[in-house]
Amino acid sequence: MAADTPAPSPFQNLLPFDPNAAMSAFQKGLSPAFNPPFGAGSATIQSGPLGAYLIDAAQRHVLFLDLLRRRGNEQHDMTSHPMATVLTFDHEVLVSGRALARPINYSLSRIVPPPGVAVDPRKRPVVVVDPRAGQGPGIGGFKTESEIGEALGTGHPVYFIGFASEPEPGQTFLDVVEGQVTFFERIRQMHPEAPPAFAIGNCQAGYQTLMVAMLRPELFGPCMVAGSPMSYWQGVHGKNPMRYSGGLLGGSWLTNLVSDLGGGKFDGTWLILNFDNLNPANWLWGKQYDVWSKVDTEGPRYLEFEKWWGDFIKLNGDEIQFLVDEFFIGDKLTRNEVRSTDGKVFDLRNISSPVIVFTSQGDNISPPPQTLGWILDLYKDVDDIRAEGRTIVYCMNQKVGHLAIFVSAKVGAKEDEELVRLMDLIDCLPPGLYELVIEPASEEQVKAGGPAWHSRFELRSLDDIRAYGRNSVEDDRAFAAARRVSEINHSLYRTFLQPAVKAMATPQLADALFRFNPLRLSYSLFADANPLMKGVEKLAAEVTTARKPVDASNPFVTAQNFWSDQINAALDGWRDVRDRAVEQTFFAVYGSPVLQGMLGLNIQEKVRELPANSPQKEAFRDRKIAEFRARVAEGGFNEALVRASLYVLSVTRAMDESAARSLNEARQKLTQLSLPEFKTLVRDQFYILLLERETAVEAIAHLVTDPGQRQELVNTVAGVATADGAYTPGERVLVERLADLLGVSAPKNVALAAVNTAPVPVSGQSLPAAV
Repeated sequence: MAADTPAPSPFQNLLPFDPNAAMSAFQKGLSPAFNPPFGAGSATIQSGPLGAYLIDAAQRHVLFLDLLRRRGNEQHDMTSHPMATVLTFDHEVLVSGRALARPINYSLSRIVPPPGVAVDPRKRPVVVVDPRAGQGPGIGGFKTESEIGEALGTGHPVYFIGFASEPEPGQTFLDVVEGQVTFFERIRQMHPEAPPAFAIGNCQAGYQTLMVAMLRPELFGPCMVAGSPMSYWQGVHGKNPMRYSGGLLGGSWLTNLVSDLGGGKFDGTWLILNFDNLNPANWLWGKQYDVWSKVDTEGPRYLEFEKWWGDFIKLNGDEIQFLVDEFFIGDKLTRNEVRSTDGKVFDLRNISSPVIVFTSQGDNISPPPQTLGWILDLYKDVDDIRAEGRTIVYCMNQKVGHLAIFVSAKVGAKEDEELVRLMDLIDCLPPGLYELVIEPASEEQVKAGGPAWHSRFELRSLDDIRAYGRNSVEDDRAFAAARRVSEINHSLYRTFLQPAVKAMATPQLADALFRFNPLRLSYSLFADANPLMKGVEKLAAEVTTARKPVDASNPFVTAQNFWSDQINAALDGWRDVRDRAVEQTFFAVYGSPVLQGMLGLNIQEKVRELPANSPQKEAFRDRKIAEFRARVAEGGFNEALVRASLYVLSVTRAMDESAARSLNEARQKLTQLSLPEFKTLVRDQFYILLLERETAVEAIAHLVTDPGQRQELVNTVAGVATADGAYTPGERVLVERLADLLGVSAPKNVALAAVNTAPVPVSGQSLPAAV
């Protein structure tokens, strides 16, 4: 036997192919000069399913390796530029946070409209604030179909608040919040004729932006928070394991240790690893397998996302420590226990403009109990919300995950589009709690050039929020115990270990820890900086030229997908077991009455109470109630029209967007009120109707005495009620009662074409009909 002839395989007679020939085919498949024959006695294997599969798999390995190489190079390029961003829109910096009295690494930029897109400076500006949660900025304008893209498409001026990869020396979280007041002041100065800005805060930027609005509510129009937690202890047993992390790690001392080892800076990759760890099947297998198995088509999408995902940033140790201690473990935001540097209490009830919450049942990072739980933390019922004059709107997606809330093109084409389109309408809603329900528009409406979606605002109660999940008293007491343990452990660390750690943490050690972080290595090891990767680019080019993709019906592809599914299922099973163990351990330890008693907690102590109103606020409420009751019979046609419309619409416990547009068109046509005047009118008449419903309805006859105006009022109200196509039975009854009260006839058929939705100039502004 020749020396270069492979030894016969002991399994040669047990297999329908030559294993040595199969290995030779695998090796030769890497070369474009592949020689068809596999070897003596195996001439048919190349044309068989195994040969085709082995060639395809080998080529996919090379192409996938090249994708990892390009990903590593791109990550190196992004992290080498402090101001790198994945924004797809041109922008110019207007205000740099470095120039503030207390410098911050944030900046305010104006989005430059793409060619062919015109914006109206008199329209409400839209401000997108990007989250600083491990990656760099730009995710809010990551794609054309995004929050920024939708706002530009409707002619609104758009601004972007982003940040650099490195924090300013000494920068704190409160510096960032208070510094951003300057940004919103600048925007208000640039658009004096427009309504206040519509602010959008994604993820971590959500509660951060709301805190800015708490300090200066007059600078803000509606505020939208997308996937942003504000009630940090809340969740559902068996579903939301991330909230237990702080307790199982013994509190926030570990955060301080990591920052100290990093020379006072915290590596954002640890935050990303927390996210990845929630779904190990996707992290360790699924994401890579999906790209490898579809390497011919998935490369661009993969690299596009990884450009942002791998753009790792740093935070100052004091910044992340504040967030962990005060929010995630302390849960102090909705208890009104967080104060600004000058002593002001951050109270969400101080935000006077509507708050819009976009959340999803599929979000395991910021689940609905955490994004909506603050409503239950601050208000005892919906009447309490109304008494504060507050409007809260939430929009619930049933399935998308955390990232998809502000990354997905489908979300951008649906929820983002609708929320931007309806922002001015939301600003005029009467106080209360609403759910925005979005449904596909009729085929006729779309063909006529109308929007692809049709929305309505349905009245909700606090029980609807509780239905998404709420801690029991025992749950809250366990989290309170975890907070006390965290405070003790953190104090012990700072007293006994921190001095030694800081002495050991040289700049060289900090740099090494950053560079050799496992997540950073998963990028850098595959970049061209690694000498072992030098030949990959050329080899990938050769493979691309000789590419032989296998058919999806190949049985070995079927087997490959089957085993991939098994790996995913195994990792999912391990995750479920781990999460159950984490939850059971947390409550076994921190739910122990013995530990709670040792920490000063007891059954009689209330862990969570509604923040009390000040005597001044209670007195103000009483004065406003007396004032509204005294104004029941005051006013004229404007007041009567709005009061009558709200009266008729209240029967359905929902406001269809068509009805809202019709009411607005009536406002523009008949009353010529400015937007602020109309908002005040709607809210005042809503309160009067709420306090003295029957008396207020009967008083409409005293507000409008002219027979012609009475008929015009009833016709207009009927048009508002039927703007969505037809009366509901309850609406017809109330319109007929209103007509009887005024001594005029109720229209039986209202022409929908009479409702004009074209923009009408009002008070020097060109406002859309959805205002």
